[in-house]
Order: sequence, then structure tokens, then C-alpha cells
Amino acid sequence: MVRDGSVAIVRLDGPSLTLAVKTALLACLSDVACDRSVRAVVLTGSGTVFSLGQDLRELDTLLRTDPARAADTVERHYNPITLLLSTMDKPVVAAVNGTCVGAGLGFALACDLQVWSSAATLSTAFTNVGLTCDSGLSATLVEAVGRARARQLVLLAEPFTPAQAVGWGFAGEVVGPQEVLPRALTVAGRLATGPLKALAASKRLLARPLAETLRAEAAEQAALGATRDHAAAVAAFLARETPEFVGG
Repeated sequence: MVRDGSVAIVRLDGPSLTLAVKTALLACLSDVACDRSVRAVVLTGSGTVFSLGQDLRELDTLLRTDPARAADTVERHYNPITLLLSTMDKPVVAAVNGTCVGAGLGFALACDLQVWSSAATLSTAFTNVGLTCDSGLSATLVEAVGRARARQLVLLAEPFTPAQAVGWGFAGEVVGPQEVLPRALTVAGRLATGPLKALAASKRLLARPLAETLRAEAAEQAALGATRDHAAAVAAFLARETPEFVGG
């Protein structure tokens, strides 16, 4: 985390959400949420990637060595991270600098405002590895694009562009790759000078249904994480093969 005046810049330290990245992100967000000198937050990634979602190599290892714990990360990391982004009493701006899929897309949509790189690729991605939504995506995606479009994006898991997403109902601006962070800092800087108590109250009111959604997502992911389809799909992805889903 670095500071730009009263704005904290939280950078995802790696393209995928490894245990180390998730642990560090949760700790950092917890710190900035409690830091009274921080009045706004920018969440961004590194290079041309915002987040590729769960690190599948770590997940594959867990599925082979301790499958009962493979889905624990939803409750331990994804849910508290999502809740911090959406409910901390200061505004959070996602600077989506590049590829943003799976839980990464959930994190971006959990932020209050977004700035999207025109070069980014977006996807829900979950069904490609035999899973379903986490990180609040089953709520935030429906809110953004409507139930029918959300079904299409989740069930087919096909990639889409930020320009398409904004056309469907995503909030935020689409700017050139080099403009993403500067624009996000401008937006965050403006929010940092605003009425923080009023902004915090507005966030609380707007995020009220999210906790229930996160609990439901965690239960579904725990059940799916124990399926043969999921384990086989993760292994196929890492081997660059097409998964074969047998319904088990």
C-alpha cells in the first residue's frame, strides 16, 4: 500500500489470488479501513492484469491433498475482502488496469466506483472450472446488468470487454490503459474531500443485502468444491486441455 495524500493505493501483488496475495490484501484493507488518515481507497492490479482470480495451481494442490479445505478460502478471504470493499466507511475506487476475471471481477464490482482499461478482458470464469459465483458477484452482476444478462455471463463464462460491460449497465468510465490509475486517483481525491459520514451512511444503506448473498455463495462453493467436475476442470485447465464435465 502507498499513499497519495489522504488516498490509499492498494495494489494486488500478483496476477492470481494466491494464499499470500489474499492474506496480504485482507490485512491491508483491514488496516486502511481503520486508518482515520485515509479518506478514500484505490484498488488496482499490476502490469496488464487486475486479477486472474483464484490461483489454480494452489487450488489443484489443495484438491489433491486436502479437498475438504479447498473451498475454505471463500469464507476466510473472499467474503471478508468483499465486505470490506463494499462496507468500509470510506469510498473505494477500482482502477481495473487489465484482465479481470472470477473473484477479481467480484472485487472490482464490490468497489463503490470503477475505472476500466479499454484494453482489459473481463469474464466471470467460474463455470469453466466447475464452480459458481463468489465475492458477491451473483448480486453485483445482477445489479449491474440485470438478471437475464447475468445468467448469460455466468453460465457461458465468455470473455467480454469493458465497453460492452458499460453498454450493458456496468458503472464507471472506460479509458486508455495509461489513464486508468491517474483517473481513479482523481475520482478518489474528489471523494476524499467529501462528507465522509454521509458517504459511509450511503454505503451502508446500499450494501445491506450483500451479507446474505455472500453466505449463500459460500455454501454453494463449498458443495461444488467437492465435486469431481471441479477437480477435473482445474487439472484440465492447468494442462491446457478442454475439461470434460460428467455431472459428478
